[in-house]
Amino acid sequence: MAGENTARFISPQQLSAPGGHYSHVAVANGFVFVSGQLPITAEGVRLTDAPFEQQALQVLANIEAALAASGSGIDRLVQVRVYVVDIAHWPAFNAIYAAWAGDARPARAVVPTGPLHHGLLVEMEAVALA
Repeated sequence: MAGENTARFISPQQLSAPGGHYSHVAVANGFVFVSGQLPITAEGVRLTDAPFEQQALQVLANIEAALAASGSGIDRLVQVRVYVVDIAHWPAFNAIYAAWAGDARPARAVVPTGPLHHGLLVEMEAVALA
């Protein structure tokens, strides 16, 4: 059918402008794809010197804003990938994430990466139902 393979690309006002040649969100074929979100505020402030927990909360807020801008939400997540500079941060992230996600239990991967862009400590990307 015509139009089934079209995609929408969204850069929500609640997020800082993309730092490269990409959109924060792509919506296609019934799915929402959220680009990797770093702990950067809507005003573009990088939380480089903030504690890990504050960085994690900002990343989750960014994911939630991206989902909302596409008409989706946390309850519609199907997969997330979390990148942390050190696996030692995993217990703190898991606790913060569990409180944020509530009853949602999408598939999840955690990847210890070493340094992330701008010296930040955590990044997350997501796929949800539209």
